[in-house]
Amino acid sequence: MPRNLIVDPSNVRSASSITAPEIPVNQYRPDFAAELERYGKQGLIDILHDMIAVRQFETMLNSIKTTGAWNGVEYNHRGPAHLSIGQESAVVGQASQLDPTDFVFGSHRSHGEILAKCYSAARKLDPAELEKIMREFLDGETLGFAEKVEHDGLLDLAENFILYGTVAETFARKAGFNRGLGGSMHAFFAPFGSMPNNAIVGGSADIATGSALFKRVNQQPGIVIANIGDASMGCGPVWEAMMFSAMDQYRTLWTHGVEGNPPIWFNFFNNFYGMGGQTSGETMGYDILARVGAGVNPEAMHAERVDGLNPLAVADAVARKREILESGRGPVLTDTITYRFSGHSPSDASSYRTRDEVELWESHDGLKNYAAYLVENKVLSQGEVDDIQATFDERLTKIIAIATKDEESSPRVGMDFIETVMYSNGNVEAMADGEPQLLQPLAENARVKSLKNKVRKATDENGKPVSKAKAYSYRDAIFEAVAHRFATDPTMAGWGEENRDWGGAFAVYRGLTELLPYHRLFNSPISEAAIIGAGVGYALSGGRAIVELMYCDFLGRAGDEIFNQAAKWQSMSAGLLTMPLVMRVSVGSKYGAQHSQDWSALVAHMPGLKVYYPATPYDAKGMMNLALRGTDPVMFFESQLLYDVAEQFEADGVPEGYYEVPEGEPVVRREGTDLTIAVIGPTLYRVMETADLLQEKYGISTEVIDLRFIAPLNLDPIVESVKKTGRLVLTSDAVDRGSFLHNVASQIQTLAFDHLDAPVTVVGSRNAITPAAELEKEFFPQPEWLIDAIHERILPLAGHVPTTNQTVAELARRSRQGV
Repeated sequence: MPRNLIVDPSNVRSASSITAPEIPVNQYRPDFAAELERYGKQGLIDILHDMIAVRQFETMLNSIKTTGAWNGVEYNHRGPAHLSIGQESAVVGQASQLDPTDFVFGSHRSHGEILAKCYSAARKLDPAELEKIMREFLDGETLGFAEKVEHDGLLDLAENFILYGTVAETFARKAGFNRGLGGSMHAFFAPFGSMPNNAIVGGSADIATGSALFKRVNQQPGIVIANIGDASMGCGPVWEAMMFSAMDQYRTLWTHGVEGNPPIWFNFFNNFYGMGGQTSGETMGYDILARVGAGVNPEAMHAERVDGLNPLAVADAVARKREILESGRGPVLTDTITYRFSGHSPSDASSYRTRDEVELWESHDGLKNYAAYLVENKVLSQGEVDDIQATFDERLTKIIAIATKDEESSPRVGMDFIETVMYSNGNVEAMADGEPQLLQPLAENARVKSLKNKVRKATDENGKPVSKAKAYSYRDAIFEAVAHRFATDPTMAGWGEENRDWGGAFAVYRGLTELLPYHRLFNSPISEAAIIGAGVGYALSGGRAIVELMYCDFLGRAGDEIFNQAAKWQSMSAGLLTMPLVMRVSVGSKYGAQHSQDWSALVAHMPGLKVYYPATPYDAKGMMNLALRGTDPVMFFESQLLYDVAEQFEADGVPEGYYEVPEGEPVVRREGTDLTIAVIGPTLYRVMETADLLQEKYGISTEVIDLRFIAPLNLDPIVESVKKTGRLVLTSDAVDRGSFLHNVASQIQTLAFDHLDAPVTVVGSRNAITPAAELEKEFFPQPEWLIDAIHERILPLAGHVPTTNQTVAELARRSRQGV
């Protein structure tokens, strides 16, 4: 809530009406003389060449999928093939006018976008730079195969390189652009501006927005296009991305040379179908897709419908929209009409549309009509058009002959390699050179100075408790780590629903408003998918982001962005991308069923994410430092029960300087010999109380281990403790069913079976909604629960009378009832 933007009731209550800007529809008019002057003869021919290349590539893939062969080359392709036969004009016309520094994010139907963008970039790059990129990529492995096919000069070799890299990726070969780990639906080649293509419908929208944000914040050249389909208009993250990109603050509040909206263009390749649903007349109601821009901002997103069957109409749109985006007046929306003659995939018989309709569109085939246009205007003869196709077919045939044969091409990677790219495990102080933009020196920040006067542990020199007002707390620890990285990494930016002026959720960011300009810390819309998705795009484009979801319960609104995007792009890129993204999530209390859940098990289940959950101020600072110098996506859980807690375990308190906690390493909070209790999160403090009670009342010496990490997690310290005590209890505030602790229990039971004197026991919260604050003691694990569970399932305690039901019979009952 910016304090300097007043919402005046006299203005907002005044009578008026809204008039939307006119939205152009198919306004391009061919003018060959102007087109020849603008693009040149070779430019017009290059467009035709690339359209033929895309058509023939897709035709080849369709033939291999449906018949097992093409041009005499046999191959059984087991993977997917979502084709775009008929859409060549739209992708080539667009790419022809883009620079290598312009980024294109596409969809699962993106072979044409990869080829077109890469061909365009290769022609525009300095020859020395082009050769350098090809020779250095995968240490020249891909280039080595490209060189096996005849070529005449560098650009000819570049075409081999682009074709081989794309074919080999589609067929899961090791020398493919992503070592076969992206495959047909996710392939890309970032050095040429072909960015990750997304198999999730509309999935590129918010990621591309984050990439454009990276360009704006870091003043990088180029624009960013999200090529998504008309059916994605029904996807929530697409709308969230448009809202995120259109925020007023880019023009009203951002200064320091970064004024203006991120250069993001939402281009809808509108082929009038989404899977088997017809968007026109059936699953949508917009009539003309371009009109939806009128609902986003006063400029109607500069929306227009573009004739995507004419590559020169699309090329013209690029020039006009680029000017808007580079001047900071975006976002832009285009409804680029096109049509796919093929089905959704080769297994699609197109039963949802008539042959008559397809034939109508075939008469508007952009490739045939554009070739005829060039012949009519004497740019080429029909024989020369045929020669372009024949030459390309010969080249493609030779390349697939190499790419499909084990003895000719590189093999496929195995799981050993895939393991190495699940995390990047980087240690990077700053993602770029330069000085971070700050509004004041860090040392002069009021909060930084006030923290120097706080006691950095829970007790004073006399062992007496320090008051909350004077004690350095968990929230202070996170602040110090975050402020340090903002003062170190010039690319770091942060956003969330309440990050600025309010001081961030639970006052963690109090002081950062005075430290940072708006473009480095800002409030976002209430758009959880866009918050995370933009972070993904920002990070994979070369920056570091820290984003926040106010409550853990809101993970569901960003599920795809967390589980399918943040977690997977490093591995799907074969380690070519890094993901320096920290996602802060607070785990609530007292707010009831939709604001008080621990969903750590959900993210623990997703390979590719790192998951941290500190329970002490010392760990909060050290683990946030660790997360913010890394290059992996980190889910950073923070319990709202802990923000006011002071350091109780480190004798010297929380250090003022920089330090890190060793990744994945649990810590022993209390040594013992009879029983081990391992814990995650705020339950630690109840476990410490439990250990005191066990010692005082029953003479049980309890070892307490704070796991701190969920992924990665070193199990060795737990195994060693179990070897000593023979007994293990695991506990956290997550509900019992599906808790990550059951995974730990299973692993420990396997690793330390011979040393266990009793079954491993898990004590979690009840399998029910989180109740009102007044009932929380009946929902979250309490010391008496733990002691009763120990008595019933592990070690009978002399004279103990249970007050809760923790018997195995009760466990069975709850399972039967689903509670």
